[in-house]
This record gives sequence, structure tokens and C-alpha cells, in this order.
Amino acid sequence: MRDLRRQLAGALGAAWFATACAPHLAVADNQPSGQDFSLIERGRYLAVLADCTGCHTDPNSEVQFGGGRSIETPFGNVLASNITPDNDTGIGAWSDDEFDAAVRFGKRPDGKLLYPAMPYPYYTHMSRADIVAIRAWLNTLPSVHNPVDENQLPFPFNIRTGMHAWDGLYFSPGLFKPDPGKSAQWNRGAYLVSGPAHCAACHTPKTSLGGDVSGKPLQGYAIQGWYAPDITGSEALGLGKWSVEDIVAYLRTGHNRFSAATGPMAELVADSTSRLSDADLEAIAVFLKDQAGPAANGTPLPASDPAMVAGSAIFRDRCAGCHGLDGKGSPYLIPDLANASSVAAHEPTSLLRVVIHGAQSVATEREPTSPAMPAFGWQLTDAQIAAVTTYVRNNWGHAAPATSPGEAHDVRKRMPMAD
Repeated sequence: MRDLRRQLAGALGAAWFATACAPHLAVADNQPSGQDFSLIERGRYLAVLADCTGCHTDPNSEVQFGGGRSIETPFGNVLASNITPDNDTGIGAWSDDEFDAAVRFGKRPDGKLLYPAMPYPYYTHMSRADIVAIRAWLNTLPSVHNPVDENQLPFPFNIRTGMHAWDGLYFSPGLFKPDPGKSAQWNRGAYLVSGPAHCAACHTPKTSLGGDVSGKPLQGYAIQGWYAPDITGSEALGLGKWSVEDIVAYLRTGHNRFSAATGPMAELVADSTSRLSDADLEAIAVFLKDQAGPAANGTPLPASDPAMVAGSAIFRDRCAGCHGLDGKGSPYLIPDLANASSVAAHEPTSLLRVVIHGAQSVATEREPTSPAMPAFGWQLTDAQIAAVTTYVRNNWGHAAPATSPGEAHDVRKRMPMAD
């Protein structure tokens, strides 16, 4: 009798639990009730690797992956979509096949084509299994009702049918193909860089239509008011002076003995690379070091050039206190201008922006200190900023075209000084 009472009590308790807790245990309509936790964890890591947060989470909102962030492109702005499992405004009603088609082939469930602000030209190198794993993880997130009107582009770029021509010119769908002549580590790095990490989306030069310039992979590009530098193994303009350990330290902590991550790269380090495995960071570094890059821009301007003379005086007065007269700064704290090849990039955009507006480097768990560069735009004229920028870009073995006052003015105009 006692055993019977226990069985009845257990049954009633189970019934109460199912009734009371069912709303909290609900899953998406198109998903099985069971959860594959290894698949979900794999999807979480892949989503970090692909930096889904960087676009799909609005930094002005507390909602994760609810979309609405404005993505700046040369043709106008696109708002990132809601990728929470909400059935009405997110991806909750999508099948795995529809999600895969969007991520790897740029096709929405309604048949319309996505803009390459969604980096499907790179995600196409991932496997369907990887995409399904990401979807499995996204399905575990809180559902957020947040309708987003993604297309904010002006005419004629707002007409999506034009993407058929763009895809024909620049999109080559297909899985990553390992190079049998390279090591497993190199191939892992190649897959990460060309696929989920989509480094070329920022660091490869673009045509007037926004497609990758063939023959110049990872050689730098101006984007969103910054210049994403050359990240090939070029000694003069790329990562040639950085060791594998230097690249790993930068991606892991946002700092190394040469440089510190600021701007969009600071976000990437915080949201993505600082959370990757050491093995994957090393694979990325090995691959990047092996990429051929361009030679120097030419010969340095002579020290007697008027801009160099003026720039030298300004540097001594405003910059040497932190960076030193030798330009070497302080490892892991103040960037080494003498050995930072990025200062001699094809365009001075980032250097001008930092001089005019200042910059805050990233803080990570391993490097919680985030040194800042003060703004000098309120103190220096366009001509003075151009002069000191020219000096930095043509000193300590660097060589680059002189910066004009007009270029400094354009950067200042693009982002007015805060009151």
C-alpha cells in the first residue's frame, strides 16, 4: 500500500511539473524536443568564431542577437537582422535548410537575395553541418520580438534584383578545399581566415562594386572610417615583423609588443578572437605569416622636406612623451610606431583618425588595461596633422606618400569633434 501511495505521489508530482513548467521548456516548432548539447556547444563556438555578435547585436541595446545594428557600406547602410528564435521577426520559423541557404548562399526564405554585408561569400566555405550547429545554438537563445527593416540603402542599391549580377561577378559558392601540400595547421588557418572568420571582408581591397579585388587578398582596405591594414606576411606593410606569437597575443588579448586593437578590430577581439582556442589562433597566425604581400610604397620622403621638418617638431612636442623620440613606445601598452608597418598603409585614414579623435584600445580578460590615445584634433590644424602624419609614415624606415591637409580635413569632417 505504501509503495502504491509513493507511485501515485510520483505520478501526480510529474504531472504538476509538466503542467507548471511546460511554458518554460518550450522549444521552437521545427526543432525536436531533445537537445544535443555537444552540437549546441559546437554551434556556440562557431558563432563566436564567425563573430555573429558583431553585426546582429545592437551595441545600444541590451538585447543579444536581436538585430537592428546599422552596418555601414560604401553604398549606404544595412540593418542587421534579428537572428533570435522568434517566429515572427527572427529565424524561429525557418527550417535548417532555409537558414543554411541564407548563411552560405545569400538567399532568404522568400527567395530574395541578401546583400554581401552578410558575409555569405566567405561563409560559403563552411559546411552545412557547421551552419546547422550554429542554428542549434541560436535556438537556445531567448526569443526576441524585434522587427527590423534591413534595407536602408538608397536607390538604386535598394533594388535586390541587382544582386543577381553581383553574385555572378563576385560570388563563388563552394566548400573550403585543403591544400595537400600544406600542413594540417596551415589548412586549419586557411579555413578559418577564408571562411568563418571572414577576414577578407575588411582586409581585402574592394572594387567599385564592393567585390574583392582579385590578386590582392588581405592587402588592406578602407572601411567604416578606418583602414583595415595589410595582414599578409609583407615585411614593409603587413605582419612580416610579427612572429606567430605576436599575432596570437594580439588576437588573444588585443595587445602585443607592436600594437593595440582599436576601432572595429577592438570589437572583434572582445567578441570573437579573445574567446577562441589557442590552437585556432596559432593556425590563423601560421597561415597569415605565409601569405605573400606587397613591397614598400617607394622611398621615404627626405628629412629636409618641409612637411617632414614640421612633422618632426610636432612629434617631438606632442607625441614623443609617450611614443619616445625613437617611436618605439612601450610594449603591450603604447604602440611601437617605428615597427608598426600599418602606419605606412596605402591610406592614412586610421592614423589620421587616431590623431584627430584619439582612440581607446580594447580591454580583455587577459589584458584588462585599455590604454587610450588622446585626441589632438582640437589642438592641431589640418596642416599640422598632415605634417605629423607624414613624418610618422616616412620615418624609422617607413615609406609612404605625403598626407595632405585635405585628407586630414576629410577625416575631421566625417567625424566632427565632440563638444
